[in-house]
Amino acid sequence: MTDRIETLHLATVIANHTQDMSGRVAAITGTTSGTGYVCARELAKRGATVLLLNRQSERSVASLKKLQQEVPEATFEDITCDLQDLASVRAAIATIRSHHDKLDVLCNNAGVMALEDRATKDGFDVQMQTNCLSHFLLTKELFPLLAKSDDARIVNHSSGARRGPPLDIKYFGNNGGDLGGDGTDVENMSFDGPRWRRYQQTKLGNAVFTTGLKARLDKAGLTHIKALLAHPGLALTQLQATTAQTGGMAADSPFMQQAQSQEDGATGIIRACMDPKASSGDFYGPEGWTGFPELLPLEDLLLDADNIRVNWEGCEAAVGEFRF
Repeated sequence: MTDRIETLHLATVIANHTQDMSGRVAAITGTTSGTGYVCARELAKRGATVLLLNRQSERSVASLKKLQQEVPEATFEDITCDLQDLASVRAAIATIRSHHDKLDVLCNNAGVMALEDRATKDGFDVQMQTNCLSHFLLTKELFPLLAKSDDARIVNHSSGARRGPPLDIKYFGNNGGDLGGDGTDVENMSFDGPRWRRYQQTKLGNAVFTTGLKARLDKAGLTHIKALLAHPGLALTQLQATTAQTGGMAADSPFMQQAQSQEDGATGIIRACMDPKASSGDFYGPEGWTGFPELLPLEDLLLDADNIRVNWEGCEAAVGEFRF
C-alpha cells in the first residue's frame, strides 16, 4: 500500500539532521508499522539501542524480525506494552527500569484515530488512553531514567487534527463509551462528528503536553531534558487501515490520494529524536499536508494556559502526579 508513494525527504533528514546515537537508548511506542517502525529503524542505523514498546501480536513479532533483518548489527529489545491497559504500561515501565539505568529518548509515537466510542478495561476513552494518558504515564515514570541522560528527549507525536476547540476535561475522565457515540456516515466521511472530536482532543493533548512539560522543565532548571513535538502531515500508514475497520476513514479515500509515504511521515519525529540542533519546545513537521519536516512556530492554542492546565490535570487525575 505504501510502496506506491515516492519517499522524498527521509534521506535529506538523515544526512543533515541526525547524529551518531551509539551508546544511547531510545524507547518508542507503536513500532509495528508506519512512522514508529521507520523511526526505530533509523535510530538503530545510527547506533541506538532501541526499545520497541508494542502490544504483543503477530504484527509485533513480524516487525521485530524485519527490523533485525534490515539492521542486523543493531540491538532491539521487544517490550510488551499495551497502551489500552494501564497495568501493561506499568509492567513495561518496570521491565525498562530493570534493564536500564538511563534512557536518552522516549518517543511517544503510537496513536489510534477516530475509533468507536468505547472504554478501555480501565474505563477511559480508547483514543484518549492510547494517545495521551498512557504516554503521560510512561513519561512520568521513566523520567528518573531520562534525567540521567546528558541529552534526554521526550518526543510527542501530534497531527493536524490538533486544530479545533479547546480541551474539555470530560474527555480525560473515567467515562469511556459515553462521549458522544460514533457519528453518522456523513459526519465520518467529512471528518466531523463525535469520534473525530475525541481524536482532535487527543492530538491537541499531545501538543500541549509538550508545551506544558517544557515550561515545567524550564522552571526546574532541567536544561538537559528536551520536550519536543512533531506531526507527520498526511502520511499513508496502517493508521487509516485500523480506522477504516470501524467506519472511520478508508486508506483509499480521495483525501488519502494526497498523502506522502510513511518514511516521510516519520521525518518529524526523527528530527526530534536525533537533530543535534534541536532545542526544547521545537516543533517539526511539514508546513502543509506534506513536505519537509520544517521547524514550525507554536500556534496560540498550543501555548494556551487553559489547554495546558486541562491536559495536565486530566492526565494526573487518571494516572497519578508527575513529580520532578
